[in-house]
Amino acid sequence: MESGKRNFTVLGSETEFDGVLEFTDDLKISGKFNGSINAQGNLEIDKAAVCSVDKMSANSIIISGTVTGDIEASERVEMCAGSKVKGNVTTARLRIADNVDFEGQVTMLDKEPEVDLFSVASDEFKQSLILKSDIDN
Repeated sequence: MESGKRNFTVLGSETEFDGVLEFTDDLKISGKFNGSINAQGNLEIDKAAVCSVDKMSANSIIISGTVTGDIEASERVEMCAGSKVKGNVTTARLRIADNVDFEGQVTMLDKEPEVDLFSVASDEFKQSLILKSDIDN
């Protein structure tokens, strides 16, 4: 277990949230979410959750429910059995279980960026990334 204690927040199954969600600890969504997520912590999408996002960004994202929209995780994305994902995924590590309904493109980060994702402008961040496709060409 990590030495630093992290807060774990749950948006319950009866919760419906529309808007921009930002957090630094860990969050589990069990209800409905519409909008965008810009996080430094870890995100879990529960089996019953339905998320429609412009963009979902976090350190790691575990999906057991339904997500529509682009997903970006600096560390990893995991799609669990029975999940439905429609959108493009950008991450350093990806795991897709059997029985996942996935529609979209995947961009693998060659390594985690050296810069803090949340302290730089998006253009500056894009310049700092080394994409596998650039190396292979």
